Amino acid sequence: MTIIQLEYLLAVANCGSFSLAAEHCFVTQPSLSMQVKSLEEELGVVLLDRSKKPVIPTEAGEVVLERARETLRAYNNIKESVAELKGETAGRLRLGVIPTIAPYLLHKFIPSFVHDYPKVELEISEMITADIVEALRRDRIDAALVASGTCGEGILEQELFNDRFFAYVSPENPLYERSNIRIEDIDLRDLVILSAGNCMRDQIIELCQAKRNMLSHFTFESGSLDTLMRIVDCTSCLTIIPEMAIEYIPADHRDRLKMLAKGATSRKIAVAVRRTYVKSSIIKALTQTILDNVKKS
Repeated sequence: MTIIQLEYLLAVANCGSFSLAAEHCFVTQPSLSMQVKSLEEELGVVLLDRSKKPVIPTEAGEVVLERARETLRAYNNIKESVAELKGETAGRLRLGVIPTIAPYLLHKFIPSFVHDYPKVELEISEMITADIVEALRRDRIDAALVASGTCGEGILEQELFNDRFFAYVSPENPLYERSNIRIEDIDLRDLVILSAGNCMRDQIIELCQAKRNMLSHFTFESGSLDTLMRIVDCTSCLTIIPEMAIEYIPADHRDRLKMLAKGATSRKIAVAVRRTYVKSSIIKALTQTILDNVKKS
């Protein structure tokens, strides 16, 4: 049994196919398949049900995969532990980011982080919160940028900064003339929100104390705040956006931004990791870089 075999097995389980796993691991499919087959022969059990599409682990495979994740974490931590002893910040960081953060924050800290920590291999994926939680628990990513309080048990969150909510209102909406809007004055039929799966949607629904099947004139299967704002621009609707999106609104549309009065009208941005996570030096470097560059903007 080798580390390579465990890595290939985990890749197939994560990707759901041998071909995608081979691409992910930068090897040929026959080479990857042979290594997984050799591991099965050594253990005397079938680890993957190849008749399923996508390929799924067998019962024995689930047991082996859980131990493989633990083994690979320990193996990868050897390099990081030695790097820490040498005063270096090095290793791989697989980072998940929710769609309502990624377009507005990543470009602010990535250049500084890459420059200051050249020995860290940074891999970034945009994912909705539910997929981030699953990926953290299955060791597919190491950390994530999320809205605080959305990840549940087993996940540690370190809050970074506050991100206020604002209303973005069509000039044709009755609330447009106001500079300050109360949540209770919003007609929910005019409110367009993100599609299911986006945690900001749930936060807005909770903020409005509305039912999950709230009525509106429009329904979108989109994680894009920009799409919602464009819909507001051509209708009589309104939407709720985070403060970090404001600087990307054209100057001639800034009049559509309205303060929300009172209440819990904000979210907290946080770095999330598993409770068993040990890449402390990399996470500390990431956190500090984000904070430093948010203060500059």
